[in-house]
Amino acid sequence: MAVVGDVALMGTKISPTKLIGKLEKRVFGVPVSSSKRFSFSQTRNLDVSKSRLTAVRAVMQVEKIQSSSELKEGSLGFDVVSERELKENGFLGLRKTKLVCTIGPACSSFDELEKLAIAGMNVARLNMCHNSREWHQDVIRKIKKLNQEKGYSVSVMIDTEGNQIQVVDHGSSSSAKAEEDSVWYFTTEKFEGSRPFTIQANYEGFSEGVNPGDEIVIDGGMATFEVTEKVGNDLRCKCTDPGLLLPRAKLSFWRDGKILRRDYDLPTLSTKDWSDIVFGISEGIDFIAVSFVKDADAIRHLRDYLATKSSKAIKVLAKIESLESLRKLEEIVEASDGIMIARGDLGVEIPLEQIPSVQEDITYVCRQLNKPVIVASQLLESMVEYPTPTRAEVADVSEAVRQYADALMLSGESAIGSYGIKALSVLRTTSTRMEQSCREENRQTLLHQRKLGVSLPDQIAEQICNCAVEMAENLGVDAIFVYTRHGKMASLLSRNRPNPPIFAFTNDNSTRMALNLQWGVTPLLTDLSDDMEANVKKTVELIKAKGTIQKDDAILVVSDIIPISTAQTIFQSIQVMTIA
Repeated sequence: MAVVGDVALMGTKISPTKLIGKLEKRVFGVPVSSSKRFSFSQTRNLDVSKSRLTAVRAVMQVEKIQSSSELKEGSLGFDVVSERELKENGFLGLRKTKLVCTIGPACSSFDELEKLAIAGMNVARLNMCHNSREWHQDVIRKIKKLNQEKGYSVSVMIDTEGNQIQVVDHGSSSSAKAEEDSVWYFTTEKFEGSRPFTIQANYEGFSEGVNPGDEIVIDGGMATFEVTEKVGNDLRCKCTDPGLLLPRAKLSFWRDGKILRRDYDLPTLSTKDWSDIVFGISEGIDFIAVSFVKDADAIRHLRDYLATKSSKAIKVLAKIESLESLRKLEEIVEASDGIMIARGDLGVEIPLEQIPSVQEDITYVCRQLNKPVIVASQLLESMVEYPTPTRAEVADVSEAVRQYADALMLSGESAIGSYGIKALSVLRTTSTRMEQSCREENRQTLLHQRKLGVSLPDQIAEQICNCAVEMAENLGVDAIFVYTRHGKMASLLSRNRPNPPIFAFTNDNSTRMALNLQWGVTPLLTDLSDDMEANVKKTVELIKAKGTIQKDDAILVVSDIIPISTAQTIFQSIQVMTIA
């Protein structure tokens, strides 16, 4: 078996009885017995100063790790929820699909946030369209307090407002009902509070190119109006499809059954967005989701800005919610750190019947390019008002999990709904059950990955991770441990969607929080040294002390730690061991 280039499988020491039983079945199609020895290694020299590749070392070994009474007590950043799940359900019982919750008035108290964390929230999303700066700051600091004082690991995402040229508001903090044949006035006039049957548009030119007879569709179909008269920049309209008007609703114009497209030539990030981003940097957030992305330029510009202004690695996610973003999907995915499929707004731009296949296509592209993807919008919309989801909603959630989306997101269900905790519980139990079904079908064997690495070190890292997951599946190991400073190899392992859970040990808190969005990865914060053997022994001892790993458990270990003391050597390895 070749791992990369001319790196060949040559020798392995196997001693644990449990592992031998699994190895005897088949390893990469070759029967293995306890007397067989294999290993692979290759060493080249890397002269970094001359910017030419001269050294990459790859090593594989299988060994048994013994407990050591000489190890000093250390710390292991194991969040309390993952630790509890592992103790209760074992390695294969760990949920792999990550859960994102939008925080709003219904769940912004310290107690409600903790309930969401206990129920499995991995990332808290703050929609910058709503609430004040002070409100957002208060929520962020409550989440950080939960993490620091109570042992949770919840990342924080802000979602930019974008140039809201098609946002309207009826002025009330709650929803308003539009009855059939009622007449409403859409105006650009600025006023405080609300007026009867009056909707305030956010953009002066919102009615440009709109004619009597055109239709206004609110929030993708929550209500529909027919334009009866144009009064300057304002519109008088009659409700033809009654429904609820939510605060800060989004509208679209339709003519003869087709969406009316207009190019406003506005930047992706508004002045307010940049102000919110500066605020987010100052509060130490982990993710920024960019709304209404049209191309990759805005994403690159923001990432360059963050590289100079933020001391931590803030990840940038692009929201796919328009035809423009679909047309340039691959370049946007490549430029970003992840993708959010905003199905609500996307459903306004394309026919409804295309949403399922487009979702699957976007998810596939993200997998191929190794970027996490969030499926968002209306997953459990009925649970905004009702304590039980529809069966169709549960099927929708299951399909997103079957497609191996990295994360699922609640919007109004958690932000304003009465049953946010129940909705999160539905996501958790449904995803766990569908993950089990996918394991039983062994669907991982159907996945084919695109080669991503350009440089030889990147190619080696990619091939090591691909082979490590294949080994983990063939050997039937209980877990995969990866030691990583920046999360690259953890994400490459996750991309392969292995059956065993991935435990990513890192000494960088930014990396830990970013990995909260990666499928199947449980990030743990701990001190790492240049001595990989010491790292492995220490972390295994710490996990054993918590009672979450048992004797004879088989562990596959992968590392991409670059020794600080010898910066010209890159050390990447695969080891397989059982716990004594």
